[in-house]
Amino acid sequence: MNAINRRAFLSLSTRLSVALGLGAGAIPRVAEALDELSQGLAPVLWLQGQCCSGCSISLLDSEAVKPVKLLTHYLSLGFHQTLSAATGLVAVDVVNQLINRGGYILIAEGTVPAQMPEACQFGEEHYGDLFLRAARRAKAVVAVGTCAAYGGVPAAEHNPTGAMNVPSFLKQEGVDAPLLRVPGCPVHPDWLVGVVVHTLKFGLPPLDGLGRPLAYYGRTLHEQCPRFNDYEREVFARTFGDDGCLFKLGCAGPITYTDCNLRSWNGGVNSCIRAGAPCIGCGSPNFCAKADYPLITKERAAQTKKTQV
Repeated sequence: MNAINRRAFLSLSTRLSVALGLGAGAIPRVAEALDELSQGLAPVLWLQGQCCSGCSISLLDSEAVKPVKLLTHYLSLGFHQTLSAATGLVAVDVVNQLINRGGYILIAEGTVPAQMPEACQFGEEHYGDLFLRAARRAKAVVAVGTCAAYGGVPAAEHNPTGAMNVPSFLKQEGVDAPLLRVPGCPVHPDWLVGVVVHTLKFGLPPLDGLGRPLAYYGRTLHEQCPRFNDYEREVFARTFGDDGCLFKLGCAGPITYTDCNLRSWNGGVNSCIRAGAPCIGCGSPNFCAKADYPLITKERAAQTKKTQV
């Protein structure tokens, strides 16, 4: 493995420290965490259940660190079902060796088909059984993406597989592993890398009541919206392409806790709302679930405005 330029470590460490609210004093320890990841001292095991692999593709679109370096140097990715060059029994052996060794960070993408185990298998083993074996030996479990975090599309109403999100499945099976939810459809690469680094060097980051890192999910999208003042003035877009708040076009920003509007996607190029599209709530527990979106109140909006001043 080629050595990584120390300046690159410190540059990424600075960005992650700021994003996670750790302050300048944490930069050396974040750099140490990245060093450990790059040397394979803190491997990552990535397993996929019922999913579209969108979170994996999002990771490959990382701009802060280019994909090849991200996967092979920074994350020390021990195994990934979609990206693995190994197949068949070789791939199964790699996963079993990692599980037997233990001490990895387990990233779970997708749901578990609890009522139809044969719907998702790895080798000759049902995914649910494999996932439980891996979770019991993991340093921490990261439910990455909305499917793993909440259920998402696979767990939509009337799905025939009984798809369960990762936290619910672990609770049902009595597995008490350190757990984080990192929702999004797909997840932003910065959220994932930041969570892995923080967990490695500082333990679990500060979490909200749903187990989401407050650094990324501490405020609603509405509170960070570039069209927030339009909402205050009651200037609403009536058709797509109009200026004004997108709330009346179905924007789910008031009930979605992410920082998409601040972080943006594709290397900071754009976000849904900045592109003129209302938020569909893909980072919300209600995404693809049968639930009514609660309306944001004027009082809440006024409080939000004060916090932005």
